[in-house]
Amino acid sequence: MGDRTDWPAMRDRRMAEPGAAEAYDAARLAFELGRAVRELRERRGWSQSQLAQASGMTQSAVARFEAGGTVPTLPVLERLATALDVSLNVSFAPRDAAA
Repeated sequence: MGDRTDWPAMRDRRMAEPGAAEAYDAARLAFELGRAVRELRERRGWSQSQLAQASGMTQSAVARFEAGGTVPTLPVLERLATALDVSLNVSFAPRDAAA
């Protein structure tokens, strides 16, 4: 049989590949945005279908977004913010030195 490797070794090898860190950061951002929208939706007591209707999206698009499956455009974020009655704030901040 071939050499077996553990998960940390495989992760380190994959993260060293070109573009891996950028892809990881994009996935993290999509996940965090989705989680934030889901929390806001749940605080309002809305279903995904209700948010979809209020924002002019489909329920499946809301579900994909909340699961971190898509990185939205600014207009989509604006529609979601308007539907949830919150303001959208986009900013740049210095990176954490430990990151």
